[in-house]
Amino acid sequence: MTMAKKDKDGKGRKVLIPLVAVALGFVLGSIVVAITGKNPLLMFNAIIQGITGINIGRGGFNPRHIGELVIQAMPIILTGLCVGFAFRTGLFNIGAEGQLMMGSLAATAVALTVKAPGFVHVPLILLSGMGAGAAWGAIPGYLKARFNVHEVVVTIMLNYTALHLNNWTILNVFGSVDRVKTAEFPASALLKDPWLASFTNGSRLNWGFVPVILAVLAFWFILEKTPFGFSLRAVGFNKDAAKYAGMKVNRNIVLSMVIAGAFAGLAGAIITTGTFSFGRALPAAEGYGFDGIAVALVGMNHAPGILLAGLLFGVLKSAGPLMQSAGIPREIGGIIQASIVMFVAMKLGIERILDLVKGKRAGKAALAAAEDGAEAGV
Repeated sequence: MTMAKKDKDGKGRKVLIPLVAVALGFVLGSIVVAITGKNPLLMFNAIIQGITGINIGRGGFNPRHIGELVIQAMPIILTGLCVGFAFRTGLFNIGAEGQLMMGSLAATAVALTVKAPGFVHVPLILLSGMGAGAAWGAIPGYLKARFNVHEVVVTIMLNYTALHLNNWTILNVFGSVDRVKTAEFPASALLKDPWLASFTNGSRLNWGFVPVILAVLAFWFILEKTPFGFSLRAVGFNKDAAKYAGMKVNRNIVLSMVIAGAFAGLAGAIITTGTFSFGRALPAAEGYGFDGIAVALVGMNHAPGILLAGLLFGVLKSAGPLMQSAGIPREIGGIIQASIVMFVAMKLGIERILDLVKGKRAGKAALAAAEDGAEAGV
């Protein structure tokens, strides 16, 4: 087999394995729904309605569902980019949740303390969120590069640190009166737009999808099209070889975590000024970071895959109330998500199945060709 053929097969499997995992996840979800005594078609109707806004069973179109899908997908796409960027550079960033919280906290600070017109205020808020997430990501990056402290341990502990730091600041610095949230942000600080809300029949859709799209493009461009991205990937692939080639390994480790943290920090800023309009004290982590890990795995750590996986997980979340209204437990969405991740983790088994199928097809093709040749000889 030639190198070009192997490369083509490898790229094909990067697409095929997630698709097989998604299909198996939905099959397993359908089985669970059937066990509960409900028709699995009701589940698929809710999912299609969440994607398109169209209710196939009863008819009608409601664009609100599309807006809510985008709202659910935006933060987990960004945390997926955060985790995926670190994975591509050989690092296990389990701290997207904490980096998101720090981005949210920085966005709250700029929203409440800076007075500026909207075209200045909103970019400042987004940049501050990215900066805070990047700074929080730099901590495990520096400890990894300087002292070889494993980033998994540090990022997990920093998630708890970020949670308590966020809550203390919200309650004691910004003066929350109800022990839950800050004062409302000024209109100049918000990503919300009445036109988008009315266009999608009262959904929470906001302009946050614009920086999300730019973030996906930046992820792709940095890693795939720049020498800097090549050096980051080289360090992740083989640290010793990269060092031998003259690359600055320690610097690249820190910068990888900085860039990864910036993606999560942007997610925090978008949630705070788009989905909500105030800073929040959180009783516990909301799970965006762990969703990001799943999205990165399903998306094979590549920008297009992470975008599609984020939209898939977003619709499973946004379709939860629709499933519940049809009598299907909304937890089915979580079961499907977990099943998809499980099947992606079993990619060696899926590859083996694909090899067997491919081998059988090749055998049948060879047999057919031999029979044709024999007939032609006769």
